[in-house]
Amino acid sequence: MIPARVIPALVVPVWRTLPWRLLGAAGAVGLLVVGLPRLSGAHPDPWTALALLRSAALAFALGLAFLLDDPARHTTTPVPTGRAARTALRVALVAPVAAPWWTAVLLLAPGAHLPPAGAATLEAGAACVLALAAATVAVHRTDDPRPGPPAAIALLTAALLAPLAVSDRSVLFVGPRHPRWATAHEHWAWLPAGAVTVGCLALGEPLGRFRPTADRRT
Repeated sequence: MIPARVIPALVVPVWRTLPWRLLGAAGAVGLLVVGLPRLSGAHPDPWTALALLRSAALAFALGLAFLLDDPARHTTTPVPTGRAARTALRVALVAPVAAPWWTAVLLLAPGAHLPPAGAATLEAGAACVLALAAATVAVHRTDDPRPGPPAAIALLTAALLAPLAVSDRSVLFVGPRHPRWATAHEHWAWLPAGAVTVGCLALGEPLGRFRPTADRRT
């Protein structure tokens, strides 16, 4: 069991290694996506308004894909906290920033035809959890201290191909006026649940590290 006094001692070192500049840039892009139409006086239709929110969420999720990048990864591995605790700490430090950012996105989004905030938040949360799961899997399967790029590429590829790949029965990308809007978001709820499961299974030290070697008898 991890001593309670260890976690507070890690807060400042972990805070310093977080990719704040990249997260800030991703958040700024998301705010810009939803803010420009408002500044221009445009009044997007419901589908366009939803697309703007989805684009903003994807921008921030791509930034979160770099959350587990740690240049000091090889020196922090032997500490007694373990990777699961350090990963949870990174997420906990970013969550208080992500929540007000998404609130600002919803407030900046233009038009009187915005989708329900709860449904849009579910989609944004799913994108963020998928990004974190991709980063966790990348950490588990590679020794690279910067697993963010492959995780971001995987997330972006999935976001671009998913609307083309999903079947009509598992409809996800529908507009607020679509008759299956509620059903679609029942399916959306399964995405973060599955991503959390995959991420939890991938927690731990990367494959190939700390492999015990057989004792040689002379």
